[in-house]
Amino acid sequence: MDRTQLMLFVAIGLFTLGMLGVIVRRNVLVMLMCMELMLNGVNLSLVTFAQQTATVSGAVLVFLTFVVATAEIALAIPIVLLLVRDKRTLDLDAYSDLKG
Repeated sequence: MDRTQLMLFVAIGLFTLGMLGVIVRRNVLVMLMCMELMLNGVNLSLVTFAQQTATVSGAVLVFLTFVVATAEIALAIPIVLLLVRDKRTLDLDAYSDLKG
Protein backbone atom coordinates (compact mmCIF):
# COMPACT_ATOMS: atom_id res chain seq x y z
CA MET A 1 0.00 0.00 0.00
CA ASP A 2 1.52 3.30 -1.02
CA ARG A 3 1.22 6.68 0.63
CA THR A 4 -1.58 7.92 -1.65
CA GLN A 5 -3.82 4.98 -0.82
CA LEU A 6 -3.13 5.40 2.88
CA MET A 7 -4.09 9.08 2.76
CA LEU A 8 -7.28 8.27 0.84
CA PHE A 9 -8.22 5.61 3.41
CA VAL A 10 -7.68 8.14 6.19
CA ALA A 11 -9.83 10.68 4.28
CA ILE A 12 -12.59 8.11 3.82
CA GLY A 13 -12.36 7.22 7.51
CA LEU A 14 -12.64 10.88 8.56
CA PHE A 15 -15.62 11.44 6.30
CA THR A 16 -17.35 8.26 7.48
CA LEU A 17 -16.75 9.07 11.13
CA GLY A 18 -18.16 12.57 10.62
CA MET A 19 -21.20 11.27 8.77
CA LEU A 20 -21.83 8.69 11.47
CA GLY A 21 -21.64 11.45 14.08
CA VAL A 22 -24.13 13.62 12.19
CA ILE A 23 -26.55 10.72 11.82
CA VAL A 24 -26.30 9.37 15.38
CA ARG A 25 -25.87 12.44 17.59
CA ARG A 26 -28.65 14.97 18.28
CA ASN A 27 -26.47 17.63 19.94
CA VAL A 28 -26.16 20.67 17.67
CA LEU A 29 -22.55 21.49 18.57
CA VAL A 30 -21.43 17.89 18.15
CA MET A 31 -23.16 17.80 14.78
CA LEU A 32 -21.30 20.95 13.71
CA MET A 33 -17.99 19.39 14.77
CA CYS A 34 -18.83 16.21 12.85
CA MET A 35 -19.61 18.26 9.74
CA GLU A 36 -16.21 19.90 10.08
CA LEU A 37 -14.67 16.43 10.36
CA MET A 38 -16.39 15.49 7.10
CA LEU A 39 -15.03 18.65 5.48
CA ASN A 40 -11.52 17.81 6.67
CA GLY A 41 -11.83 14.35 5.09
CA VAL A 42 -12.79 15.92 1.78
CA ASN A 43 -9.94 18.43 2.05
CA LEU A 44 -7.47 15.63 2.74
CA SER A 45 -8.60 13.78 -0.37
CA LEU A 46 -8.31 16.97 -2.44
CA VAL A 47 -4.77 17.56 -1.22
CA THR A 48 -3.88 13.92 -1.89
CA PHE A 49 -5.14 14.08 -5.46
CA ALA A 50 -3.44 17.44 -6.03
CA GLN A 51 -0.15 16.01 -4.77
CA GLN A 52 -0.54 12.91 -6.92
CA THR A 53 -1.20 14.91 -10.09
CA ALA A 54 1.38 17.61 -9.19
CA THR A 55 -1.10 20.46 -9.67
CA VAL A 56 -1.79 23.53 -7.58
CA SER A 57 -5.54 23.63 -8.26
CA GLY A 58 -6.35 21.16 -5.47
CA ALA A 59 -4.41 23.16 -2.91
CA VAL A 60 -6.13 26.35 -4.03
CA LEU A 61 -9.51 24.65 -3.71
CA VAL A 62 -8.63 23.46 -0.20
CA PHE A 63 -7.62 26.98 0.76
CA LEU A 64 -10.97 28.25 -0.58
CA THR A 65 -12.90 25.64 1.40
CA PHE A 66 -10.98 26.58 4.56
CA VAL A 67 -12.00 30.20 4.08
CA VAL A 68 -15.64 29.25 3.51
CA ALA A 69 -15.62 26.86 6.49
CA THR A 70 -14.20 29.60 8.70
CA ALA A 71 -16.98 31.96 7.66
CA GLU A 72 -19.54 29.21 8.20
CA ILE A 73 -18.34 28.51 11.73
CA ALA A 74 -18.13 32.23 12.49
CA LEU A 75 -21.84 32.46 11.63
CA ALA A 76 -23.06 29.10 12.91
CA ILE A 77 -21.66 29.25 16.45
CA PRO A 78 -23.34 32.58 17.37
CA ILE A 79 -26.62 31.40 15.85
CA VAL A 80 -26.47 28.17 17.87
CA LEU A 81 -25.62 30.10 21.03
CA LEU A 82 -28.62 32.40 20.50
CA LEU A 83 -30.88 29.39 19.99
CA VAL A 84 -29.50 27.72 23.13
CA ARG A 85 -30.10 30.90 25.10
CA ASP A 86 -33.72 30.88 23.89
CA LYS A 87 -34.52 27.13 24.24
CA ARG A 88 -32.06 26.19 27.05
CA THR A 89 -31.07 22.96 25.26
CA LEU A 90 -28.67 21.72 22.58
CA ASP A 91 -31.01 18.93 21.47
CA LEU A 92 -31.88 19.25 17.79
CA ASP A 93 -35.48 18.09 18.29
CA ALA A 94 -36.24 21.18 20.38
CA TYR A 95 -35.77 23.38 17.32
CA SER A 96 -38.42 21.69 15.14
CA ASP A 97 -40.55 24.85 15.25
CA LEU A 98 -37.90 26.62 13.11
CA LYS A 99 -38.80 24.58 10.01
CA GLY A 100 -40.11 26.78 7.25
